[in-house]
Amino acid sequence: MIKRKIAILGSTGSIGVSSLDILKINLKKFKIILLSANKNYPLIKKQIKKYKPKYFIINNKDVFNRIVKTNKYNKTKIYNKFSDIPLKIKFDITISSIVGIAGLEPTISFVKRSKKLLLANKESIICGWHILKEISKKSNTEILPIDSEHFSIYQLTKNCDDNDIKKIYITASGGPFLRKPLKFFKNIKANQAVKHPKWKMGKKISIDSSNLMNKVLEVIEAYKFFPFHQKKYEILIHPQSLIHAIVLFKNGQTKLLYHETDMKIPIANAIYNNRIDMKTLMKNDTHFLKNLKYLKFEKVDKKRFPIVTLLGNKTYNNSGSIILNASNEILVESFIKNKISFNSIYQCLKQLFKDRDFNKYAIKKRPNIKEVYKIDKWARKKTIEIINKRWWK
Repeated sequence: MIKRKIAILGSTGSIGVSSLDILKINLKKFKIILLSANKNYPLIKKQIKKYKPKYFIINNKDVFNRIVKTNKYNKTKIYNKFSDIPLKIKFDITISSIVGIAGLEPTISFVKRSKKLLLANKESIICGWHILKEISKKSNTEILPIDSEHFSIYQLTKNCDDNDIKKIYITASGGPFLRKPLKFFKNIKANQAVKHPKWKMGKKISIDSSNLMNKVLEVIEAYKFFPFHQKKYEILIHPQSLIHAIVLFKNGQTKLLYHETDMKIPIANAIYNNRIDMKTLMKNDTHFLKNLKYLKFEKVDKKRFPIVTLLGNKTYNNSGSIILNASNEILVESFIKNKISFNSIYQCLKQLFKDRDFNKYAIKKRPNIKEVYKIDKWARKKTIEIINKRWWK
């Protein structure tokens, strides 16, 4: 049996670890050729020993040097940069899950080298979808989203065009502060914002979830990835996090996708083309009938989550989404370090959008990779200036 060749970009993150958990149950069919990570030394060492990949890319220089010293008798070749690898391999599946703008260039590079790309890196779509789309067509590469919401939209709208769709709801749990009084928000701390009620995630995405920035970015992603008009997307609060997308069709039908809060479900279905028995991966069966009576939905309260008001032409079109993404990364980092307050994330973004140079950088329609980084750099620098000019707490 010819094994399918696998690459995982971001193998020590939650998506990467879940992907390896899925693949390890059937290593007769899959061969882990390449893994990449940043600085989780113990887990990198463990993954080299367990999966014996042919290549491992470690971006952090210190961790790279430590692994090289301890990897003398292992056949895995260790590299510090993606550009250092003399790859001529065509991967059957690449899973891209590097967090942040750092994942953009590796994802673009591996589109050319893959038959199928499973995409969990938001920045690749938000900042460079026009580049990825063009390369995927030339390389005949299939791109599938594996975020639960976009995976659900993909499944629900196969073979549909814009004329078929009336409305697409992307659901949001509402995070840990959904029922808190508004006066509570001014004193929110990072250790509170990272406590998501349903999902186990990293700090950045958990904080994005607590103010619905993750949903703002997901709507922009969906608009760029799918062929549907921006006005057809709406965020809907669904505290149980079991319905991930709802699609209303003009023909009177409504379709929704339910699955438990486990990212293994969209990842495994993307790997196996929806032909897998999840009993082999999940300890507990789905509790659909039991949960059905508890499912609730409600409109987004814009006073509680004002960040959703940033959705519009400035963020949907051209390069505004690059600016939004870059600025938010700086603001979340500053919030974690207690340099700004929770409410200041939205206030700083609103101020950035009013900056006199905003339109100069936001009007780029199809920026090349160098222009993407130039716009990203301006947004980060300007955001730091905004933070330093005012005494945010």
